[in-house]
Amino acid sequence: MKNITGKKRHLCWLRRDLRLHDHHALSKALTLQEKEMSETFVAFIFDKSILSELPDKNDKRLTFIIDSLKEIEAKLNEKGSSLIIRYGNPIEEIPKLAEELKIDCLFYNRDYEPRTKARDAQITHKLTSQNIKVFNFKDLVFYEKNEILTGSREIYKVFTPYKNKWLQTFNDQEQTVANYKCDLSQLAQFQNTESIFNTDWYKKIGFIETHSNLKGGFKQALTRLSSFKKFITNYKTARDIPALEQTSNLSPYIRMGNLSIRDMIRVSIEKSDEGSATWLSELIWRDFYQVILDVFPKVEKNCFKMEYDNIHWEGKPEDFMLWSKGLTGYPIVDSAMRCLNETGMMHNRLRMIVASFLTKTLLIDWRLGERYFAAKLLDYDMAANNGGWQWSASTGVDAQPYFRIFNPYNQSEKFDPEGLFIRQW
Repeated sequence: MKNITGKKRHLCWLRRDLRLHDHHALSKALTLQEKEMSETFVAFIFDKSILSELPDKNDKRLTFIIDSLKEIEAKLNEKGSSLIIRYGNPIEEIPKLAEELKIDCLFYNRDYEPRTKARDAQITHKLTSQNIKVFNFKDLVFYEKNEILTGSREIYKVFTPYKNKWLQTFNDQEQTVANYKCDLSQLAQFQNTESIFNTDWYKKIGFIETHSNLKGGFKQALTRLSSFKKFITNYKTARDIPALEQTSNLSPYIRMGNLSIRDMIRVSIEKSDEGSATWLSELIWRDFYQVILDVFPKVEKNCFKMEYDNIHWEGKPEDFMLWSKGLTGYPIVDSAMRCLNETGMMHNRLRMIVASFLTKTLLIDWRLGERYFAAKLLDYDMAANNGGWQWSASTGVDAQPYFRIFNPYNQSEKFDPEGLFIRQW
């Protein structure tokens, strides 16, 4: 695409931040644009290296992503612009796109997964060697690893003191929550013949459109967030009862970045009640696990507590199969797994129950459960999923004691006393 305008060109690369509001990288690209004669393009890459690892071509996550991209495209069209989409390895596709568009700067928001960090470093090296500036920003979390440290300037490895320092820092900063507004009128004007509306991207990437009760996109996310605000006061107690549907049900939108972390924190501080404080605590857990993955990437494949790497897991493959299909004979465990398999969702209390059951009752390696969740969860996030599984297996950072085992019958009596969730599934 020739640059006949003479303006500098910026490219904002959307990744796990599929929205056009409160978006740090996009906001900075557009803000810099105001200071110089320039125009901004927005792009998304279907990462072939990741998609090739997904065995189920009916994966609900792809439909959720495409829903989100269609909403973004419609919004960009209103401004005379369009979302540029490519399919391939970003290490190759981003430099190719940079050459095609003749861009001067790339903007993106940081991610903390090991493979993603390595990929981004390669892309940055390629572009900077071509005199293209690369800017990346904090957006996925509220505080990064170097912002919440112990008195000796070390990373916290226990959640409660981390949370206390997080809250102290937040309060010292007068609970300031930035809003990275995006003036879309500053976007590049062009027609896109391969837009999400003009191309069958399901066919192009080799996946099939699926049905889900959760439609992707930031409009749906903001609507659900607004609804959640109405019963957040009861969140502390109601969130543990799977039949009540009183969790936020926002996790897929959080995972895909239809919401910003700042959207959620604003809601958590609107009221001074136990429910709002509990919701904020869950968001702090999210920051905590992202920091652990960032600083200790070994946890992706190994136990955080190295002494547990040599455990001999005595569980049987046939027991793992029964667990995965919801056929163990333990009603709360089986109901949770059947719900996961059909919907791609699982209540947080149920995640702890089934993880404890797999690792401490069936004696099966937590990694197998973590991988199964990775394949099935609509809201799969490596940091949170890994952290949760290692917590349950007692192998992770600030994990429960190894001798603590969730009794599925006691859990049923306490959190599903009428058997409503069990009967449903």
